[in-house]
Amino acid sequence: MQALDSITNLFSPIQLGAYTLPNRIVMAPMTRLRAVNAIPTSLMASYYAQRASAGLIITECTMVSPLSNGYMNCPGIYSQEQVEAWKQVTQAVHAQGGTIFLQLWHSGRVGHPSLLNGELPVAPSAIAAEGTLHTPVGKVNIETPRALATHEIPEIVEQFRQGAENAMAAGFDGIELHGAFGYLIDQFLQDGSNQRDDEYGGSIENRARFLLEVVQAVSSVWVSNRVGIKLSPSNTFYGMKDSNPKATFSYAIAALNEFNLAYIHLMEPNEIDLATREVLNPVLPIFRPIYKGTIITNGGYDKPKGNEVLSSGDADLVSYGKLFLANPDLPQRFQIDADLNTPDPKSFYGLGDQDLEKGYIDYPFLEAQPA
Repeated sequence: MQALDSITNLFSPIQLGAYTLPNRIVMAPMTRLRAVNAIPTSLMASYYAQRASAGLIITECTMVSPLSNGYMNCPGIYSQEQVEAWKQVTQAVHAQGGTIFLQLWHSGRVGHPSLLNGELPVAPSAIAAEGTLHTPVGKVNIETPRALATHEIPEIVEQFRQGAENAMAAGFDGIELHGAFGYLIDQFLQDGSNQRDDEYGGSIENRARFLLEVVQAVSSVWVSNRVGIKLSPSNTFYGMKDSNPKATFSYAIAALNEFNLAYIHLMEPNEIDLATREVLNPVLPIFRPIYKGTIITNGGYDKPKGNEVLSSGDADLVSYGKLFLANPDLPQRFQIDADLNTPDPKSFYGLGDQDLEKGYIDYPFLEAQPA
């Protein structure tokens, strides 16, 4: 755990694994859907470079294979063309003095054949996620996935390992595993989506096996203190649930202590989670005593709440999503208590024939605003 003092706040420097960060304001990973044919673009390079004053940038979810896709216009990291395209992003961020991690992602059961070359999505068990998806054939209900055979699971672990290697080749400073929000790693961990009877199902130890194997695999590429993982113990998105989330996530988080990771990234419940059913709330006080390393927290923070959670010691950094989306110079605005731009939900996701720059790289900086 990072040593704290009475003045620890969002602008206190911090040693995050291999990096000394100038502040504790993290740009949260946000799905924006601006890639073209799964390939990052120069528009994406501009978007991330604009936000390089963050202590750390974590990219949007990025596919580790063609069959890991859950959304149109997501980027990938499984081909040489994608690696070369991501270089323009990392170079642009580094030119502005920023630090950027790539988020590795497999959507698992959150998918549709029209996004997967006609194949069914795969999952721990043949249990459909709840909800709908925008696909090339329109808005559809999520279909029942195909349960992975035991012998297929190491192949997906290898896809994460190769994704980590490709991220290094693309010039990233580290990686974050997407273990949250009802995607594949999360699907293995929670018993509402994992009803296997082999070594990857049943007990908490077995359900955590996939997560820990992926962490081990990517840590064979990167020094583990350049690897983070995002977890959401209270998420209800896509019908996720567990019979004992406190026990499940306590086991997984305790096991992660063995890896000397850069951080774990813990999500607090949002309004939808709280309205869906009783969930762990708040998350941080439950797991802070268990985890010995650095914790990033996310969940509706503003500047005062961010400073408060840092001073309490429950977290070491705070990630911001919508506020960073709408305010490319968020740290500067926080520093001087400037007014904040208002996010436009209509342009969060790049779908259809809309102007992809709108609501993406056109939010004004402070110096561009009238006096």
